[in-house]
Amino acid sequence: MRTERVNSVQSGADPTGEYRDHLTQESQAPATHLQLRIAPRPERNRVQRLRELADTLLRETETLARDKAFSEESNRLQGMNLSDGVDFYDEVERFETGLIRLALDQTGGHQARAAQLLNIKPTTLNSKIKHYGIEY
Repeated sequence: MRTERVNSVQSGADPTGEYRDHLTQESQAPATHLQLRIAPRPERNRVQRLRELADTLLRETETLARDKAFSEESNRLQGMNLSDGVDFYDEVERFETGLIRLALDQTGGHQARAAQLLNIKPTTLNSKIKHYGIEY
């Protein structure tokens, strides 16, 4: 019984015993009909990928710039001679001014979003911008 099933499958009949004519016809067809083609990707996907790549590169550049600024400031503070004295209010002003400029750069000058990043109220940010004379 097992040899009959193997023979019937090899001869073109499926295991249920039905003969499949279309299989024998396909096997006799030229190989050119069996070639597969990959559909071209739409241009929109390429443009979208390029845009995402550009956005990623821009974010990375901004991160590197912030890291460089932080590193420079850290080096400056380490080299500071505390025995000569430090003007606390000048240092606080420089620090706040740098943070405010960074937040405004990050948000494209949008004060409400910059205030949200800094976790302060927009009115407080606005008054500090005026007080320190920050232009952006």
